[in-house]
Amino acid sequence: MSEETTQSAPMKIAVFGTRKYDQDSLKAANDAAGNPLEFTFIEALLDPMTTILAAGHIGVCLFVNDICDSAVLEHLHSLGVRFIALRCAGFNNVDLKAAARLGIKVARVPSYSPEAVAEFCVGMIMTVVRKYHKAYNRVREGNFLLDGLLGFNLHGKTIGIIGTGKIGLLTGRILSRGFNANVIAYDPYPNRAAAEEYGIEYVEKLDDLLGTSDIISLHCPLMESTSYIISDSTIPKMKKGVVLINTSRGGLIDTYALIRGLKSGHIAAVGLDVYERESSYFFADSSSKVIDDDTFARLLSFYNVFMTGHQAFLTTEALTNIADTTVLNLVDLQATGTCACILEASA
Repeated sequence: MSEETTQSAPMKIAVFGTRKYDQDSLKAANDAAGNPLEFTFIEALLDPMTTILAAGHIGVCLFVNDICDSAVLEHLHSLGVRFIALRCAGFNNVDLKAAARLGIKVARVPSYSPEAVAEFCVGMIMTVVRKYHKAYNRVREGNFLLDGLLGFNLHGKTIGIIGTGKIGLLTGRILSRGFNANVIAYDPYPNRAAAEEYGIEYVEKLDDLLGTSDIISLHCPLMESTSYIISDSTIPKMKKGVVLINTSRGGLIDTYALIRGLKSGHIAAVGLDVYERESSYFFADSSSKVIDDDTFARLLSFYNVFMTGHQAFLTTEALTNIADTTVLNLVDLQATGTCACILEASA
């Protein structure tokens, strides 16, 4: 018998919500690993209507906006799916308890390139504060007036970081060491050693951060305790004229409350790479469609709101790390039933 026939067949993995950069990075990682996986790339997101596309696959690969609730998991299980590989750090879109009950193993990519998001976040702060996007459009139209482009220095300003995982800490380091800003942070589980090294000072209460920060940047995961951490109850505690930045998860902000804060002038400007109901629009071309989400459309209408389409992670380095870890997770799950990045129901 030849060597080829004795080798096990590649694992069949259905990759939902894929774009060209996903295909390129996953194919490269799979090639480097000796092609242990056979990918089926599916442009559609996973939801109750598209679950059937996973038939014939032992695993599915998902991103942040795929729906993987109890009903979807039941269907996936009935189709023979046994592994879920998240090509992202967040896992709020997966019902882990239902997955555990069904015996479906779930893994994620806990850290891919925190520098990618941290650098993007600082770039977004600079864009909002110094109005790069407005200047760019003016100059292209031959308008060289500076009226309306007034910004302020980050040097000496107080910048609050909510959530001090790797991304939050790196963002704080860039702002503290690079801009000489006064960086403060709030996290129920502080990393005091890293914060001291990076020039970040913890505050004991979230209200202390809200009331003293000129700029607030969100870097916490989306869970029950952080859902709508920015809301009608917390916005009034912020300094009038605060700048708010979110490159983490859309559900951290109550969009209705955000709009009220913008209309009142309490919030001076906003930079968003995420939106709580982004799955209907992000990662797709909707330029020829009407935006049915009136709240989203209203948010986009504000002159002092700068939005990007969940782009912060998108660097060559991050995609390579994500793909390599995803392939390794799936190979280990099949070989041993577990992996270094497995998620438990209690997470």
